[in-house]
Amino acid sequence: MSEKNGTPTTPAGSTGPRPEPLRFFGTTWVDHDNGYTARRIAVSAGSLATATISCLVLRFAYEGLQLSDIGGFVTVLMVVMFAICSALAYRHTWDGFGKRPDLDRQASLRGLLAIGFVGSLLAYFFRSLAEAPGEKLHREEYETARKQHESRTTRRTGNPSKKRRRS
Repeated sequence: MSEKNGTPTTPAGSTGPRPEPLRFFGTTWVDHDNGYTARRIAVSAGSLATATISCLVLRFAYEGLQLSDIGGFVTVLMVVMFAICSALAYRHTWDGFGKRPDLDRQASLRGLLAIGFVGSLLAYFFRSLAEAPGEKLHREEYETARKQHESRTTRRTGNPSKKRRRS
């Protein structure tokens, strides 16, 4: 993005709204340039690797519970808790790619999302296979902002004071 006469410009060169940067992608999602494909591959591989490592850590925790011989109920409770929290975190993260999340709801789900972090990582992985996570939402908002800007800045032709009045 460049500035001409102090006016911010879009990547296309016209004045108007700027695209919102995405995590790990910046504004490369607009024109799919500057290593966009490589970034998507890296984000996919990174989120899958992180989810895999996280599952291994959870397995060590599960084995620790088995070694401590605390009973089958607690072990089952832990497995069910992580499964449910991961499923809810997956759904919440996936829905967040299509619409802006409610900040109050986000704050109330913070603990659940922290427990179900594997679900969030998997949602990020699957979404990055198709596009940059959140790209569709940001593209829709950016296109809408550009259209509104164009309609506001379209100039009228002629002098309005010389316009003929209908009788």
